Amino acid sequence: MHIVIMGCGRVGSTLAHNLESRGHSVAVIDQDADAFRRLGPEFAGTTVTGAGFDGDVLRQAGIERADAFAAVSSGDNSNIISARLARETFGVSRVAARIYDQRRAQVYERLGIPTVATVRWTADRMLRHLLPEGNVEIFRDPTSTVSIIEVPVHREWIGHRVQRLEQATGARVAYLLRFGIGTLPTASSVVQEGDQIFMLVTDDMVATVTEIAAAPDGGQ
Repeated sequence: MHIVIMGCGRVGSTLAHNLESRGHSVAVIDQDADAFRRLGPEFAGTTVTGAGFDGDVLRQAGIERADAFAAVSSGDNSNIISARLARETFGVSRVAARIYDQRRAQVYERLGIPTVATVRWTADRMLRHLLPEGNVEIFRDPTSTVSIIEVPVHREWIGHRVQRLEQATGARVAYLLRFGIGTLPTASSVVQEGDQIFMLVTDDMVATVTEIAAAPDGGQ
């Protein structure tokens, strides 16, 4: 694959090295030529000095043959403009943009441009480590909309179908940990003693899901 990266900060340079180590060809764009020093002498890809939303600059980076494009500069506007240009003008199928403003991230997700809303995502991950009480969050998507949490269930759920738990809580069981092994539930899966249950939820569902799962009559 040929991948074009706009932005040669810490994220862009790290991404470039990771992709190159996996055998992909990489081109990096940045308006500051000094930024390419982060790539080091071992980087074998292409560097292009200029704005990532300039069509000619993108062409120099090989956008017309690119399989993917990542916009990871420090500016939201630059990232989203270049991402849309890559997607809509040059037809790149895999496009992602780093966005600091969570509200903008949600808008661009609806336009079909995957975004990583770094501030909210990082804050959520820090809270997970700083506030261990309550539900344990295992995963949160980059838009901070959907998460996977471990949901403790009352003993009376044991012997009942996982589907029953899903119907009662309105949330989907993503997977179970049974005897330390991850298991995908099926239509016939039954909650067993010792199961750790992980559910897909949105923030507004967490309290209700937790309350229902912990209720002593929940499995009735």
